[in-house]
Amino acid sequence: MSAGRPELADRLVLVPRPRRLEVLGLGPAVADLTVTAALDPALPAEGFTLTTTEADGARITHADDRGRRYAEALLDQLRAQPVDGRLVAVRVEDHPDLAVRAFMLDVSRDRVPTRATLERFVDLLALARFNQFQLYVEHTFAHLGHEAVWRDASPITAEDLRWLDDRCTAAGIELVVNRNCFGHFERWLRHDAYRHRAEAPDGVEVVPGLRFPAAVLEPTDDNASFALGLLREQLAEVRSRSVNIGCDETFELGRGASAAACADRGKGAVYLEHLHRLVDPLVADGHQVQVWADVLRRHPEEARSLGEGVVPVAWCYEAPRPADEGPDVPRAFAAVLHDLGIDLDVSGGFAANVAPLAEAGLPFWVAPGTSAWSSLIGRTTNAYANQLDAVDVAASHGAAGYLLTDWGDNGHHHPPSISFGPLLHGGAVAWCAASNRTLDVAAVLDRHAFEGGDGFGGALELLGGLWTETGQKAANASPLAAWLFPQQPLLATGAVDLPVVGALLDQLDDAARSVAGATAGCDDAETVRDELLQAIGLARHAAHRRLGRSGPPPAALRPELADLIVGQRAAWLARARPGGLVDSLGHLERTLATYADA
Repeated sequence: MSAGRPELADRLVLVPRPRRLEVLGLGPAVADLTVTAALDPALPAEGFTLTTTEADGARITHADDRGRRYAEALLDQLRAQPVDGRLVAVRVEDHPDLAVRAFMLDVSRDRVPTRATLERFVDLLALARFNQFQLYVEHTFAHLGHEAVWRDASPITAEDLRWLDDRCTAAGIELVVNRNCFGHFERWLRHDAYRHRAEAPDGVEVVPGLRFPAAVLEPTDDNASFALGLLREQLAEVRSRSVNIGCDETFELGRGASAAACADRGKGAVYLEHLHRLVDPLVADGHQVQVWADVLRRHPEEARSLGEGVVPVAWCYEAPRPADEGPDVPRAFAAVLHDLGIDLDVSGGFAANVAPLAEAGLPFWVAPGTSAWSSLIGRTTNAYANQLDAVDVAASHGAAGYLLTDWGDNGHHHPPSISFGPLLHGGAVAWCAASNRTLDVAAVLDRHAFEGGDGFGGALELLGGLWTETGQKAANASPLAAWLFPQQPLLATGAVDLPVVGALLDQLDDAARSVAGATAGCDDAETVRDELLQAIGLARHAAHRRLGRSGPPPAALRPELADLIVGQRAAWLARARPGGLVDSLGHLERTLATYADA
C-alpha cells in the first residue's frame, strides 16, 4: 500500500486497507460523482481496480460480482470521508490473499442471537469482506421430532435459516451449515431418549474427580444416519453446497462402547471409519465437507483416505509466544490433557498445529479465533496476533481457506460488541495481510462499525489488552473470567500482587468513562454502551474478588453481583433470545452463592 499524497492518505480510514493504493490528490465533488464499471475476467477472483479522478469520476473494473461489490463498498467508504466536499482521488488495485474467508458464530453455548443481531453480524462481515458465514449448532436448531432437546433453547428455526440465507446472499456471503455430527452431543445425550446413542452413557472420569459428561456418539452406522438426518434438515434450507460437520474433541472415543475396537485397530482407524460414514454420502451428493482437524492431525496418513471434497480445518487459538508465558500446568495433568487431544503448548502457534497435515500433503484451512470467549472483556491482543499467525502460515503452506471462530464457551458471557474488533481485523488480514498488518482497529471501529463514532473503538482496544495486566498467565481464557467463575476449569496460574489488581481496576474505570462518554451514529449505539458497561462491571467484580481480604467484604460483594446479574439479563435480552439465559446466568448465580453467609 503506497500513497502519492500522504497528507491525504493519512486522513482515510479504510477496511480492508487495499494492497495497492495511490492517493492522487482531490477528485470530483461527491455530489457530482459518476460511476462506470466494466468486467475484466483477467483480474484475480474477487479482484478489482478503482480509479477516481476529477475528469473521469469513478471507474471500476472487476473480475466478478464480488469484485464489483467490494469496489463499490470501498467507493462508499471514500464518499463518507470527503475533503471540502470532494472525493479523495485514488488509484486502487486489490484482490484477496485467501479464496475462502469464513466467520463462525457459536449459537449453541446458551446465547442464540436475535435476527437483528444476526443482521448486525452480516453487515460487519460484508464490511470486512468475509464470503462465508457459519452458525455453529449442537442443540439449538428446531429439528422436527426432537423438541425435548431444543424446547428451552429459543432455537434457530428453518424459517430463520431461510431468512438468513437470503440476507447473506444479498450481501455476497455464502451461508454454510455447521452442525457437529460426532462429538459435543451432551445436550442430546442427557435425555433418556438419546442415551443409547452415547459412546459412554455415564460420561468418563478422565482423572479422579474430573468427569466429562456423555457427549460423543458411539461410532455406528445408525448414529451416522441419525447425525446426517439432522444435518440434511438444515441443508435443505440454504443454497450452499459446503457444510461443516465438526467431529472435534471426541474425548470419550475408545473409553466406552468402542473400547475394544480402538484397542484392536487403533483410535485413529475407528475415528476415520466413522468419519467416512459421515463424509462419503455428503461428497457423493456434491457437498464440500469441512471437518475439524484436531483428531486428523494426529493421524495424517489415515486421513489421506478422505480424498477430494473433504477439507480438514486446523484450529489454534493462542498466538505463538514463549512457552514460559503460558500457564504453569502440572506435568501429570498436562499428560492427561494431551491424551485427550488438548495441547496446552502456547509456543508453536499454527506452524506446529498444521505441520502433520502439511507434511502428509493434505489440503487444509486455518481457524483462528476472536479470543472473546471466557474473557468478559476480550483478549484482542491475542486475537490479532493469532489471526496474523494463521494467515502467515496459510500463505507459507498454500492453504486456501480461513475460518475465524467466535466461540461462547462456559456461558457466552461476552457481548457481541467485544467481538467486533477481532472480526474486522480478522477479515482484513485474511483479505490482505501485508496491507492490514498494522490496521488501526480502533479507528476502523469508530468510523465504520459505529458509523462516525468516537470513543467506543479506543475503549474496546483498551479492554482487550487488560487480560495481560492481571499478573497471571493464562491460555484460552482471561484471568478475569477465572477470578469471577472459580467453578469453571479455566487456566490462569501465578501469584497476583495487590498493586497489580489496583492498577487493573483503575484501567477498567478509565474504560468505563470512555464508554460512558462515547458517541456513535449506529442504530445500536445505546445497546453497545449498555453491554460494554455491563461487561466492565463483571470484570471489576472479578478484580474485587481477587483482592480477597484487602477488597470489599462479602457483604458488599453480594449485592454488587446481584445487581450485575440483573444487568446481565437486560444486556442479554437486547441481543439474544431468552433460551439459554437461565443456564448462562447460573454460572453467575453459583458465584453469588459463595457469599451466602454474608
